[in-house]
Amino acid sequence: MKHKNLFKEGKIGNLAISSRVIMAPMGTKSDPDGGFCTRDIDYFVERAKGGVGMIITGRVACSTKYEMRSHHVLDNYHQVNRLAMLCEKVHHYGTKLCVQIGPGLGRLVHQDPFTPPYSASAVPSHYYPDLKCKPYEKEDINYLAWATGFSASLAKRAGADAVELHAYGGYLLDQFMSTLYNKRTDEYGGSLENRMRFTLECIEQIQEQCGKDFPLIVKFTADQACEGGRQLPEGIEIAKMLEAAGVQALHVDKGCYECWYTQIPTVYGKEALQLEDGAAVKAAVHIPVIGHGKLNRAALAERVIKEEKLDFVAKAHQMISDPYWAQKVKEERLDDIVPCIGCNECLYGSHQGKDHSCAVNPRALREADYPVMPAEEKDSVLVIGGGPGGMEAAITAVRRGFRVELWEKDGDLGGNLRTAGAPSFKQDVIRYKDYLIGQINKLPIKVKLNYPATAKTVEEGDFDKVILASGAAPFIPPIPGADKDHVKEAMNVLLGREDLGKKLVVIGGGLVGCEVALHLNEEAGQVTIVEMLDDILAVAQHCQNNDAELRKMIADSNINVLVKTKTTCITDDYVEVCGPDGVSQKIPCDNVIIAAGFRTNHQLEEELKELLEDHLLVIGDAVAPRKIYTAVHEGFHAARLI
Repeated sequence: MKHKNLFKEGKIGNLAISSRVIMAPMGTKSDPDGGFCTRDIDYFVERAKGGVGMIITGRVACSTKYEMRSHHVLDNYHQVNRLAMLCEKVHHYGTKLCVQIGPGLGRLVHQDPFTPPYSASAVPSHYYPDLKCKPYEKEDINYLAWATGFSASLAKRAGADAVELHAYGGYLLDQFMSTLYNKRTDEYGGSLENRMRFTLECIEQIQEQCGKDFPLIVKFTADQACEGGRQLPEGIEIAKMLEAAGVQALHVDKGCYECWYTQIPTVYGKEALQLEDGAAVKAAVHIPVIGHGKLNRAALAERVIKEEKLDFVAKAHQMISDPYWAQKVKEERLDDIVPCIGCNECLYGSHQGKDHSCAVNPRALREADYPVMPAEEKDSVLVIGGGPGGMEAAITAVRRGFRVELWEKDGDLGGNLRTAGAPSFKQDVIRYKDYLIGQINKLPIKVKLNYPATAKTVEEGDFDKVILASGAAPFIPPIPGADKDHVKEAMNVLLGREDLGKKLVVIGGGLVGCEVALHLNEEAGQVTIVEMLDDILAVAQHCQNNDAELRKMIADSNINVLVKTKTTCITDDYVEVCGPDGVSQKIPCDNVIIAAGFRTNHQLEEELKELLEDHLLVIGDAVAPRKIYTAVHEGFHAARLI
């Protein structure tokens, strides 16, 4: 077997795990009392079916005495039965279950701007910096340590195979452990030994209430990767202290909310971005080490285990996008893996108050809600458009048993995935494009490239259902001079279809404008972004960590950014703009790149509506310009519900 090291048995304490592949902890929604709900159970069971060796749940709070419930709580016997059902169902597939337990979020509690959260010290609340936290009293710390142990004992009673102590990422225990947040002068502050006291007391309580042989993992942050935060040498000392305390394994994290994109990677982050920290910890201790952070490619994960940089590789968002990652790797079906694209739509939706979801896996956390059932009638289905929505619709339709044709006006499939993934820092998107095209080529789908659809050709095809996924076209604003030869459209630039000079002006500071500017900045001499609104990315609907990393990339570059600035005209030699002070300036340039958004042309839709009536389904950007998420989900559901 090519990836044999990934599928060797591993051990954490006395716990045997069937492979070195672990599902990393991620928060999900819960029942109103904090217990595991049916949807949670279905979600985790699907990952167990997919062959992962162990699942670590998202954080389960040990108490709500000081903080409102965020997701799960395990503080009384009434919550044990649902956790027991989760354990039982996961065990049916040979997968172990580890429950992550923590005493709190501390300064990261997002309640309201009036109620101070508790923390190690009177540091600013993360979400409301003007709000100072309330330091925990010693009796509160003692209670939370006991409650952590009691919660672990309930997890053990439910049948969990292990518990993981939540002590990372700038959350409560990490706040006590770090001088960045801990300004105390009592026995819980000052020296590293004092700052570690609360964490060690939680460990003692877990061991006292569960027994020292019960597998205990601690997830901690070896390097906070921000100014004033913990650096790796102290992280290694912490690892040694945890090992000395009798912990059976360490789960190494990097970053905190000050640089959230290091802790939870984005599409812009490099693969294996936390690996060296995990490897450094492994070299310093004698207990197993779990690591994560964009270890999604099978060859990379295999090499990490083979070279003994880590004992276990943990996968988070990749397990959302494809619960069968492990099984597919074991069976050498690598081109069938649905790659995570780093968009963090899973987090973005959660922060809107919705259930977690996934841009590229519409069934994530909806496993029982959205079954893909065989079609009763083997109708013919035409999909117009070979972008992400169209390809997803075609794939889903043919898997249901329909006879499917896919028409694409260009010579290649992929649609705007080709441009979205063109920059060197967005290869995750290209991998997803390649996955979709690979599935199209494997399945019995009749594909016609360079074949624009018309009402006449659709009518002649006599299809039972037509799914219109024709996308949207770039919008060119009515700027004087925008029709000049040296003015280029951003999509063509990203596809490498244009020869450009060294001095470039990008009109539009939205998501596409910022990404194309960074893409061009790799070779150009000077790039300027001109944005009318108060800020770049002002209307971008994406997760905070993606936003923060993209802003940092621009700040670290030599790109000149002009906001509150209107482009008044384009000449052969310069772009004239008017700034917020009403003063005009001329920006010399060789080329101008337009990145002013997209517009949908509804002409074909209107023609097909008259022709097809209720046999027409319109999805994705053919409805209105939006995101990969909406295109894929609408394509999936259009085909699922035929």
